[in-house]
Amino acid sequence: MKKVAVFGNTGGGKSTLSKRLSQITGLPLHILDKIEFHPGGAKVPHEDYKRIHQEILHTERWIIDGFGSMETLWPRLDDADTLVFVDLPLYVHFWWVTKRFITGYFQPPEGWPQNSPILRSSLSSYRVLWLCHKYLTPKYSEYIQQAQSNKNVYHIRSIKEISQFFELIQNEINSQNIT
Repeated sequence: MKKVAVFGNTGGGKSTLSKRLSQITGLPLHILDKIEFHPGGAKVPHEDYKRIHQEILHTERWIIDGFGSMETLWPRLDDADTLVFVDLPLYVHFWWVTKRFITGYFQPPEGWPQNSPILRSSLSSYRVLWLCHKYLTPKYSEYIQQAQSNKNVYHIRSIKEISQFFELIQNEINSQNIT
């Protein structure tokens, strides 16, 4: 495990999962929302984002959390040796977007740029939820089915599987000393 792509629908806890995975493995964490957006929520020019993304892909070890853009998504998944697809039931994603919206006024959401506009970003997340579920999630599922023969694939489908994932990773590290 040297290059890990963590992806899935909005509000699935990808940033929290990625942060903990980075702590367990020692792999450097790159959060795409913090690369794609300036503090305060203004978008970074797309060419700058693509350049930074490409620079990360060329490094030896990384965890990349998030979507970014369609243009960078598939090359990232191709480059990764490990895929973590967070595919919780839609109602869980919806609830966690709502929870993040409410708590975001008191504590910045994990993985968001500093001073992100909570209301605007949350409304965007609600719009993305159904679109991702309907159009992108099936493509993710198809991709990981094909990738299982040559990549480590973790398809997380429930909240319980999140903790099982960390137990599995910790056991692999303990038994193989892969960090």
